[in-house]
Amino acid sequence: MPEPGAGSIREVFLAFLKLGLTAFGGPVAHLGYFREAFVARRRWIDEAGYADLVALCQFLPGPASSQVGFALGILRAGSLWGGLAAFAGFTLPSALILVAVAYGAGSGDGPILSGLLHGLKLVAVAVVAQAVWGMARTLAPDPTRAGIALGALWLAVLAPTALGQVGAILFGAVAGLALCRGVVPAPVGHLAVPLSRRTGAAALALFFGLLIGLPILATVLPSQGIAVVDAFYRAGALVFGGGHVVLPLLRAGTVDPGWIGADAFLAGYGAAQAVPGPLFTFAAYLGAVLRTPPNGLPGAGLALAAIFLPGLLLVTGALPFWDALRRRSLAQAALRGGNAAVVGLLAAALYDPVWTGAIGNARDVALAATAFVLLTVGGVAPWIVVGLTALGGLALAG
Repeated sequence: MPEPGAGSIREVFLAFLKLGLTAFGGPVAHLGYFREAFVARRRWIDEAGYADLVALCQFLPGPASSQVGFALGILRAGSLWGGLAAFAGFTLPSALILVAVAYGAGSGDGPILSGLLHGLKLVAVAVVAQAVWGMARTLAPDPTRAGIALGALWLAVLAPTALGQVGAILFGAVAGLALCRGVVPAPVGHLAVPLSRRTGAAALALFFGLLIGLPILATVLPSQGIAVVDAFYRAGALVFGGGHVVLPLLRAGTVDPGWIGADAFLAGYGAAQAVPGPLFTFAAYLGAVLRTPPNGLPGAGLALAAIFLPGLLLVTGALPFWDALRRRSLAQAALRGGNAAVVGLLAAALYDPVWTGAIGNARDVALAATAFVLLTVGGVAPWIVVGLTALGGLALAG
């Protein structure tokens, strides 16, 4: 595995910017795009290390795909600046589009836009299917771990909630402790996290300090700006699974107190489905359309920073301790089971929401299968497959 600092901040930013412009399909699809880009092609991290990061971020509150990207940036560039570069590249495209929507630009719909978006949903099916196939071969190669993956899949299907996802990983970890101690260990190596434990402890202290202190500060010093930061910070800090799971908290924090109207909230949510990158950038739209200041660009920036900050602080706090933990023999057994459970979770998500949200008929199946073959057998670059499938969706719409 490359040592930390093997890449530059510019390299990290440009790599994630490309994904920020093309990674449609939600957090599960984003993890598939990350795996293809940074495990299979660029080899920034190995399969086991990547699965460990995914498992860690699934345990933490916040937007899991953005947290994984932030961690990958830290590991590649060797500093927090690399993580921030990854975060900026992946987040800014969708945030800027949604701010433009808030200002009334970029609105409208039609058959051309609908066709292109449908094609982008179909390529997400292929990307996630490729990730499930590749990770299953590496992380669930024997009957024991394949069984753990199936068990996690059943848990995710029977409890299709963020709590069910965390429960599936816990199941995998416990099953790994019981069943995977005799597995011949693969070389674990080091994640070589370029952050000190003091930095990690400070990040965790700041996370909890803000979580407790912001509501108190909003009460002692009544201010719309502090109230906005408090509402969006709590939304990012208290939700597991990210993505759509955060919507009830955002609605309660913005519509219920009368900061924005219900129609404006729903309009922004609809626009957020049509842009690449993390759904948490919906916060930029909400901050921009607040009825009272801070709104516009300042409100968008404030809301965007507040909703992502807790998740990034938690990753910064956990990473320095994670590498030492994952190298212990018992932890390795738990991680084998947890990594197999990640395969099951991705398999469940491949059906719902990825497949159910994209596949409507046999032509959709054919186009998604074509994209899958191009990626896995043809070795075609993902950005080319994205473009071809988007055009295919447009052709099908016509």
